[in-house]
Amino acid sequence: MKKVFVLLLAVCFSVGIAQAQQATKSELHQRAESEMQKGSVAGARFSFIRAFEEYTRQGQLKVGMECATRGATLYYKDNYWKEAFDLLRRADAEIDARSKNAKEKAALHYIITKERLAMYIKLRKSDSAKDQLGLMETQVTYAADEELKNDLLYNKAVYHYSFGQNAQGNEVFKEMAGKLTASKQYDKVDEVYKTLIANARRSGNANMVAQSYSNYLAWKDSVNTLKHADEIGALKKQISDNEAKIDDQASSLTARQAIIVGLCILAVALAAGLVLGGIVLMRFILLTRKQKKLINLANENNALKAKFISNISAQLNPTLHKLDAKIPEVKALLEFSEHIATLSDLENTIDQEVETADVQLTPFCNELVDAIKSKVNPGVVVKTNVPALSVNMNKEYVQHILQHLLANAAIYAPKDGTIWLEYKKRGAHVHQFLVSNTGEPIPEDKRDDVFKPFTEVKDFTEGDGLGLPICKQMAIKMKGDLDIDPEFTKGTRFVLLLHS
Repeated sequence: MKKVFVLLLAVCFSVGIAQAQQATKSELHQRAESEMQKGSVAGARFSFIRAFEEYTRQGQLKVGMECATRGATLYYKDNYWKEAFDLLRRADAEIDARSKNAKEKAALHYIITKERLAMYIKLRKSDSAKDQLGLMETQVTYAADEELKNDLLYNKAVYHYSFGQNAQGNEVFKEMAGKLTASKQYDKVDEVYKTLIANARRSGNANMVAQSYSNYLAWKDSVNTLKHADEIGALKKQISDNEAKIDDQASSLTARQAIIVGLCILAVALAAGLVLGGIVLMRFILLTRKQKKLINLANENNALKAKFISNISAQLNPTLHKLDAKIPEVKALLEFSEHIATLSDLENTIDQEVETADVQLTPFCNELVDAIKSKVNPGVVVKTNVPALSVNMNKEYVQHILQHLLANAAIYAPKDGTIWLEYKKRGAHVHQFLVSNTGEPIPEDKRDDVFKPFTEVKDFTEGDGLGLPICKQMAIKMKGDLDIDPEFTKGTRFVLLLHS
């Protein structure tokens, strides 16, 4: 009964600790991580930046800087490099303004400089990355933190491997592994190696993956030898102690035999554990290679699929245009063929730059709204909230997206409802168009699917479901994004985020 009580107490204590750790995160911080799990990069980025500002105001600088670096990572993940660097400069300025302790200030600046190092490595700017390493060495010296010293060695190794400096990378990594191995912190070294391999795989750095695996296997062999020596030494000492005790106490032969048998079983168990560990490691390596091949195959298949669909659409168009376009089914097939061709073209040219020009917002938006007023349900009011500004953008893509969103709003806004077209400037180079309508909101579990093509088989005369996926691809091609506002509860609001 006492054992059961102790077990229950331990479980409750563990649950309490987990809940306390979660509770220490602010609401904005938790919302950012939730958005990350849903795959909403723009929403997660926005919440991480707001969390950084909130933590900083409250004096929680370390977690605030960590949120700032995560926001910066999500910026340059979408190739918004300028915004990422601006955010890191803001973080450095907040540290200088709010931290009074020299050691704490150096440690906080180290967090920001390390993120800037990762950006320059990703941009392949060797000299700039090297400058950041120099700053990090100075910051570690002022911080006098042993953990930061080990982290600096790790980042030096990443830098050398990233720019093909394998000999220097091996030397630095050997120094770091040697320090931890000397103190018998084998698990920490193992964790660092696996982290390096995972980072290399995520960044697509084949050279770094190969070097990391090679060094990892070499270290594994050496540490196994050390572990064996430690285990053998421990066993010898144990045997020696037991024999001394047996001699001192004049124990019987039966007791001696029992101890020897037990030690033999222990040795066999250790040997079996080592064999099992080797099998698990080999399986991990084989699975990793298999996953890499599957990813490459999937990418090739996607490219071939897009090309195949585009070719079929091009071959079908001449035949379809010979048919009577007044027939609903023929009209639907023509529209589907056109949408397929458009989607395929966007996917194949997603990395190409789009042309932009200055557009006067007021007449541009008024023309869009006037075009749908005749299509809305009785009593529906169409409103605009657009300033008299000139915005540099790709007019063709933005017009297509807003026309489609307004047409959808006209369909779903109920009788006596309201439709809004709004424009908001979110920063020096960030702005948004918002299209909202009252009525039933899109269910939360359906919001991600509306931007995915071919998610369901439909009657083409009722629409092919490619409108929003095409709009999403256009937004991404403009280095922006199109998403549904999760905080709008009076109906549905689409947010087109653009960068000028």
